[in-house]
Amino acid sequence: QLQASGGGLVQTGGSLRLSCAAPGRTFSEYAMGWFRQAPGKERQIVAAINWSGRTAYYTDSVKGRFTISRDNAKNTVYLQMNSLKPEDTAVYYCASRRTPSLGYGLNQYDYWGQGTQVTVSS
Repeated sequence: QLQASGGGLVQTGGSLRLSCAAPGRTFSEYAMGWFRQAPGKERQIVAAINWSGRTAYYTDSVKGRFTISRDNAKNTVYLQMNSLKPEDTAVYYCASRRTPSLGYGLNQYDYWGQGTQVTVSS
């Protein structure tokens, strides 16, 4: 149901913007999150945003480089990624949870997208 897009191959220092479309009339009631999973590692949260977009959370490693935002009129959440590093290479997943407030863990999210690959070359 969630459709993530925008991944690709980029050089160190480059930028990408991920998008996640979430069909349905309840999108504006749900908090959203972006997670990533690198090869051989566990899936981890990258950023999260509450229902209104006024509150966001970022994991320490992406603070100041990534920005999560949402457009409730378009049922879409975005992840703007700047100053990309090779360690950002992973499959990125968007997720939604059936409450308006932020969620920080995998088990706090109810719906998941299929993932989009982000590869940062050195």
